[in-house]
Amino acid sequence: MLNIVYAFAVLAGLGVLFGGVLAVAGKVFAVEEDPRLEPLTEALPGANCGGCGFSGCSAYATAVLEGKAAPGGCPVGGEAAAKAMAEIMGVKMDVQARKVALVHCTGHGHVHQNYDYDGISDCLAASRLPGGGPLACPDGCLGFGSCVKACPFDAIHIDPENHVAVVDPDKCKACGKCIATCPRGIISLVPADPHVSILCSSKRKGVFVRQVCDIGCLGCGICEKTCPEGAITVEQFLAKIDYNKCTNCELCEEKCPRHLIR
Repeated sequence: MLNIVYAFAVLAGLGVLFGGVLAVAGKVFAVEEDPRLEPLTEALPGANCGGCGFSGCSAYATAVLEGKAAPGGCPVGGEAAAKAMAEIMGVKMDVQARKVALVHCTGHGHVHQNYDYDGISDCLAASRLPGGGPLACPDGCLGFGSCVKACPFDAIHIDPENHVAVVDPDKCKACGKCIATCPRGIISLVPADPHVSILCSSKRKGVFVRQVCDIGCLGCGICEKTCPEGAITVEQFLAKIDYNKCTNCELCEEKCPRHLIR
């Protein structure tokens, strides 16, 4: 009986000793958390969409705190989050204009078909079929909704008539999920304010474009010559808009013979 008491006493003593050592070590090696981290995290929307380039809101807040990222990098939080974070960090910053995603394609109503597709509704799977998929245009929207499934904000849907992905600018948070998901790479971010857009992604010669699409960009250069601000250039047979120069005069829209500038 006495041995049991001794054993219990020894174990209890060791427990107290090790507990004390851990308590001291916890204080000696403790890493103090910057008090700004919590309010920085709270200033973010908590969507954890990855649109900022980090794994989530907490990771982005930590990066801002460590000086590895700027306060205005959250597309979902927008101007409100940017200003709040800048104030917490004690810095001044210019908030970038809000952007939204845009699908650069007019849809199946104008694009020719290679064959009928009766497989799973997934753009990546369809794009790996012979000929690059059922669409004759290798740069057109496949319309199977992979971007729709990827969007965490229900901001993109497939037009039932033209079978093309269409973005709702009021819901879009510019997180970039749809851009990363699209196997054709035909989605980009553009200014959310009224703007002129080129609804084509083809960088192929006009002879080929005429064979696969009724209104695809031919790279004719008429829009480039028409623009008084030099905001449009033709690169690799595709017209591109510099939104820093564009004044929305809409002259390019009027002159485009294919009517794909809108």
